[in-house]
Amino acid sequence: MSERIDFTKGHGTENDFVVLDDPEGLLTLDEAVIAALADRRAGIGGDGVIRAVRSRCAGVDAPADAPEWFMDYRNADGSIAEMCGNGVRVLAAHLQRAGWIAEDRFEILTRAGVRAVEILERPASPGRPWSVRVGMGAARCTAETRTIEIAGQRLAVTDVDLGNPHAVAFLPEGISLEGLDLTRRPTLGPEPAGGTNIELVSERGPRHVAMRVHERGVGETRSCGTGVAAVAVAAALRAGDESREPWTVEVPGGRLQVGWSAAGEVLLTGPAQLVAYGTTLI
Repeated sequence: MSERIDFTKGHGTENDFVVLDDPEGLLTLDEAVIAALADRRAGIGGDGVIRAVRSRCAGVDAPADAPEWFMDYRNADGSIAEMCGNGVRVLAAHLQRAGWIAEDRFEILTRAGVRAVEILERPASPGRPWSVRVGMGAARCTAETRTIEIAGQRLAVTDVDLGNPHAVAFLPEGISLEGLDLTRRPTLGPEPAGGTNIELVSERGPRHVAMRVHERGVGETRSCGTGVAAVAVAAALRAGDESREPWTVEVPGGRLQVGWSAAGEVLLTGPAQLVAYGTTLI
């Protein structure tokens, strides 16, 4: 028997998600269900599925002082992901719009830890973007531990961990970011045991870069929030920039800002749009 459930469809710089409210943790979402919901032809469609569930009901090892809400994030193929920067912004906007949270500043528990969010601006009318800032935690960065083969060249990679893994490579002059073929995942050497997200980057100007991303369990997406943060961290390291001034990162789906708090936490600021609400059968 099919179960009817309400959903919200949202995106952050065109990285899109199906959001399901499950406050008491009653839904059973296996890989097949997730993949069906994310299917762009036979389902609602999205790069991932987010289940909004209270931390105490999420079936995770939540600390006693955990935030009320947990982001149960799944990639489009049903696999579990630790964290999603664009998804956190979309979930924050959803929790506010749905009336689950009234404050402009609050925390969300993820598999990568607690993430602080701040609603900077609400939309002037339905369907317009929210502006949300997310504390992404501290980045762990390891330069040139592996290489990537792309456009007939082998390039050095910087590994950046922001609760989930990223492999960042900067393109030399003469290789067009827009011309890359990312229909297939580029080859890394050596391949990380748990897989990784891959970001290819071109410089655009002072503290300004552009990127494309091939995500674990999805393929190329229009944006990746943790990937944007990872690219800014790697770009600042590469440039020797210790100013903590914000960087602009362009993605095919838009533009985001990455800065740092006084304590060194990476801060991601960008839009979140809630574009549809409805009922689906799962």
